[in-house]
Amino acid sequence: MFAEVLAEWLPAIMFFSLALFIFSGLPVAMVLGGVSLVFAGIGLYLGEIRFAHLPLLINRIFSGIISNGVMVAVPMFVLMGTLLERSGIAEDLLEGLQSLLRRVPGGLAIGVTLMGTILAASTGIIGASVAMLTMLALPIMLREGYAPSLATGTIAASGTLGILIPPSIMLVIMGDLLTISVGKLFMAALIPGLLLSTLYLIYIGTISFLRPSIAPRVSEPLTPDERRLLVRKLAAGFIPPALLIALVLGSILGGWATPTEASGVGALGALALALFRGRLNFREMNYVLKRTLTTVSMIFFIFVGATAFSYLFRRFGGEEFVLTLIDPSVLGAWGVLAILMLLIFAMGFFFDWIEITLIVLPIFAPVLALLEFGGHVASSDIVYWFAILVAINLQTSFLTPPFGFALFYLKGTAGNTVSLAQIYRGVIPFVLLQLLALAVVLAFPEVALWLPNKLFN
Repeated sequence: MFAEVLAEWLPAIMFFSLALFIFSGLPVAMVLGGVSLVFAGIGLYLGEIRFAHLPLLINRIFSGIISNGVMVAVPMFVLMGTLLERSGIAEDLLEGLQSLLRRVPGGLAIGVTLMGTILAASTGIIGASVAMLTMLALPIMLREGYAPSLATGTIAASGTLGILIPPSIMLVIMGDLLTISVGKLFMAALIPGLLLSTLYLIYIGTISFLRPSIAPRVSEPLTPDERRLLVRKLAAGFIPPALLIALVLGSILGGWATPTEASGVGALGALALALFRGRLNFREMNYVLKRTLTTVSMIFFIFVGATAFSYLFRRFGGEEFVLTLIDPSVLGAWGVLAILMLLIFAMGFFFDWIEITLIVLPIFAPVLALLEFGGHVASSDIVYWFAILVAINLQTSFLTPPFGFALFYLKGTAGNTVSLAQIYRGVIPFVLLQLLALAVVLAFPEVALWLPNKLFN
């Protein structure tokens, strides 16, 4: 009797065990693998799975991750971002933008936002972007009298744009998990990403105009020598990443390369830029390769654990458990979608995007396939629309306390210059803007779907 009850509730116990142990502070990859291993033993004991199923799990890990050509894009984009970080291009561009906008209300913060947008389209590595913007911009903004909350909020929010604006590692992973075109997903994310950047710019410009004391303008005009230096810095900082973005996204749009092939083009282009600027020696290359290897190893270790978890969860009847929990026939499509969005937003307070993506999408994607939204969005486009909604939602996970990773990147780089309380206060308006962008895409699916349907249909 007990065994029958345990077998019936096995998916629920497995899911809540995972949630419990993730809070233990152990590495997420080990928690995923450990929970999967324990419940594989329980499943064997209860007869829910057989020993013959375990080799199938190994085959799934190998075919889904190790031999998956799409996954090659992950290390290539990480390498590209790390090379650009060490090349010094971002430093020249940020200095140029801040000099150009120095007399505009909130000009320094606007320059940081524009810089974050460009970094997002050329690197897509959140930790590197936030740390770089903090080192380059925060001391200048505080010295010029900017309120610490506005300065830190701008840096944290701008540095996280890379999670949404392509080429994004998260979009590559989501495309593979949902078995949809990564190139089409890139194009679906482009306009929402630029919309979010525009909302940041509008907010910064408005608050700086209404409250000049929190974002003082620099009154001194540029000298002729400073103007010439400004032109050189803008050219040196803007043209190379613009060419690289054109190479990566242009090759995908033009149909000349798949996203996987474009990632190799991007990595090669970033390597050429670093060599051309004379910033790449043996020590730097050693650092770049180690940093890339560490990041990619972490991502793929989590992949293996998440694959094992989702495989066993579905074997134990996890899909039926989820359908019972959020029954579309009772809640309706909009009710189910609202619950999923609220769940992802709440998880963002405690977990990283990769953990949420690899745990939530395999569990809830089958539920999504059953939904109909009464003509609000075409059935063939629902999965792309849902993916972009999830991507925008996941961006908030970098900014929401207590475990917003962008906040820790910023604090770790800034040291005692600013407090965590100032950082928390600063990100609140930007989290609200992210939720506004989510509401816009929710209400107007064409914001995300117009460009991919125009290019791919």
